[in-house]
Amino acid sequence: MFKKVIDIFSRVFVGGLFIFSGLIKINDPIGTKIKLEEYFEVFATDFGLLFEFFIPFALPIGMFLIILEVVLGIAVLINYKMKWSMSIMLSLMVFFTFLTFYSAYFNKVTDCGCFGDAIPLTPWQSFYKDVILMVFVAHLFWYRRSYVPTLRTRPGHTIIGVTALLSLIIGITAIRHLPFIDFRPYKIGNSIPQKMIPEESPILEYTFEKEGETTTSLVYLMPAEGYTYVSSRILNEKASTAKITDYQVVGIDGNDYTEETFTGAKLLLIFYDDSFSDSEKMNALNTSIDNLNGIEPMVLTSSGEAAFEAFRHEYQLVVPYYFTDATVLKAMIRSNPGIILVKNGVVLGKWHHNDIPTADELNELAG
Repeated sequence: MFKKVIDIFSRVFVGGLFIFSGLIKINDPIGTKIKLEEYFEVFATDFGLLFEFFIPFALPIGMFLIILEVVLGIAVLINYKMKWSMSIMLSLMVFFTFLTFYSAYFNKVTDCGCFGDAIPLTPWQSFYKDVILMVFVAHLFWYRRSYVPTLRTRPGHTIIGVTALLSLIIGITAIRHLPFIDFRPYKIGNSIPQKMIPEESPILEYTFEKEGETTTSLVYLMPAEGYTYVSSRILNEKASTAKITDYQVVGIDGNDYTEETFTGAKLLLIFYDDSFSDSEKMNALNTSIDNLNGIEPMVLTSSGEAAFEAFRHEYQLVVPYYFTDATVLKAMIRSNPGIILVKNGVVLGKWHHNDIPTADELNELAG
């Protein structure tokens, strides 16, 4: 009886968590691609340049892993080919547990991306999560040969096949447009300048020693009273840290134009670099820009000045451009180029370059 309860709990817990994690990431495959590129760069530095080979293939690798995650979650729930399913799942868990431990112990990657931007986890949180999950995965793996499939072979094949196909379609749609749900602080409706301000002031807890005894206090105890300062920590670190900490816009003259982007209606044209080469879409973008009414277009790019000068002259992009860190631009929108309409710092709309809005749409939205 006890084993049966553990079996059911393990299947639901492991299967549900894999499906949830996969669905969160299939909503934003570009985010997974960015995270994998970060891991590959770290591995290339620590283990050898071989890992640089994988960087250009981060997106297809990420898509494969995401779909596999969802499929394995479904497979566990319906006891589908448990011998193979659990062997693959255990292999993945061993690899990712090592990955999260390595990231945590050596402080390599600050967020594992296990649940995308929906639930950010520190490396140690990710590692502990994997350790707990591994216990139930190991249980299912140990008894994998004893589980009877919930469905007959053909219906089981159908469910797994449909799951993989739907996951692929959802992922491709998110890549070619934008994530269905935006979990980042630059989502529509958010005020960028407000997200740059912490929700709370930091609350410090101090640790002191006095006469061999340790004392903690929320106020600083004075040495004159016999207290020796030892350390301090922030109790509300999450609430006292702004959601946006690295947004900065710098002009070609070296001056800071961050506040300029929060004044009036601005059409922010996001170019991670100067690699875009679709003349038809650039013409459509120029047409929209030429007919704006009261909306000031600004290009934000992480490309070099000389390279972007050549790019904008090639496509007749007569718009002032400014420099922003590439990581920030990728967090702002999962499209290169991407389009963001803001008014007084509030995000009114975001578009992938496959969905370039008309000037009428932009003018109406900006009011």
